[in-house]
Amino acid sequence: MIGYIKGVIEEIEEASLLLDHGGMGFRIYVPAALLGQGIHTGDQVKIYTYLHVKEDAMQLYGFFTRDDLEVFRLLLNVNGIGPKAAMGILSALSADDLRFAVLSDDAAFIAKAPGIGKKTAQKLILELKDKFQLEDAFDKKMSHVQEEAAAKGDGGAGAEAVQALVALGYSGTEALQAVKKVEGADQMDAEAVLKAALKFIF
Repeated sequence: MIGYIKGVIEEIEEASLLLDHGGMGFRIYVPAALLGQGIHTGDQVKIYTYLHVKEDAMQLYGFFTRDDLEVFRLLLNVNGIGPKAAMGILSALSADDLRFAVLSDDAAFIAKAPGIGKKTAQKLILELKDKFQLEDAFDKKMSHVQEEAAAKGDGGAGAEAVQALVALGYSGTEALQAVKKVEGADQMDAEAVLKAALKFIF
């Protein structure tokens, strides 16, 4: 019903934002990870939303990317997982991490999310495994790493080094943190940045 909302953040609470759009305040529940992305009151944002209708309430759940929203919707299709549990999963794990955990049958990793036991994690894997493709998961992960690197001003050789580290099996966060520690990376080629970054990982 509501695909997305553009507006100004009026309030930031523990699990939600109050977004002013055209003089109306929309309370939108968001993952904890989204609140840690350096957003502030007064920021203009675009949030992709899902409207959950209950007998006694209507609640909006929101995400900065369509990808996160799509994964949230997939989680809601899993028997026994409602919006609160789905939001808890996406607060503890990124959409990329969840995809790889499902594809690798890593129930223990998914069970790290609050309120998700090992049995629920195993059921989630069973019901979602045919919804994800490994090649698509890698493509999305690489795309998100490139976007994050660009957003942090890390282009050129640094971005290539981040991609190489992800291809070696490190998480996007680990790769970005290692590359950021390399002094003079903007004056080096990708191979030199990669070698220097590896010293910060091992």
